[in-house]
Amino acid sequence: MSALIVVLLLLGAIAVVVVLFFIGTYNRLVTLRNRFKNAWAQIDVQLKRRYDLIPNLVETAKGYLKHERGTLEAVINARNAAASANTRVSADPSNPEAMKQLIAAEGTLTGTLGRLFALAEAYPDLKANQTMLQLMEELTSTENKVAFARQAYNDSVMVYNTQREVFPSNIVAGMFGFGPAELFVVEKPEQREAPKVSF
Repeated sequence: MSALIVVLLLLGAIAVVVVLFFIGTYNRLVTLRNRFKNAWAQIDVQLKRRYDLIPNLVETAKGYLKHERGTLEAVINARNAAASANTRVSADPSNPEAMKQLIAAEGTLTGTLGRLFALAEAYPDLKANQTMLQLMEELTSTENKVAFARQAYNDSVMVYNTQREVFPSNIVAGMFGFGPAELFVVEKPEQREAPKVSF
């Protein structure tokens, strides 16, 4: 009888350890997922600030760049597309497809802003405009903040993805639907730099 009790106690202890493992792993995955979502929220704040600065920048440049309407419209269209993609990612930062769309939209926006800045170089009056200088400085500062926030986000995503992929956590992740998170990466080499501002 005592051998049966020892076996039952041993099996009970093993069951408790397994249950505690599943609970601990599940809670760790939830914590990591919430960390990368919070890290995304920090990027979101900076991107929205960036999107708010761009129309002011375009309005300031409009008076000087009357013959460059196509570039100004391209900047506004790229800004609107990026803001729309950002809204989709903000609704669910764990959606890899929405993140890929945002990365593409941000690439387009960065490219069109680069064209606007290059064009502005040809207009000395615009280069000397105080409002334009201030907006360009704020935009550059915001770009730097986005880069730092992106680094923190990508670090959080990497920790989360690693935890959900390693054994035996991958069993819990699969059972409870913890999908992979997408990194917010810069795909084109020219996107690796903040827009150059030299007035």
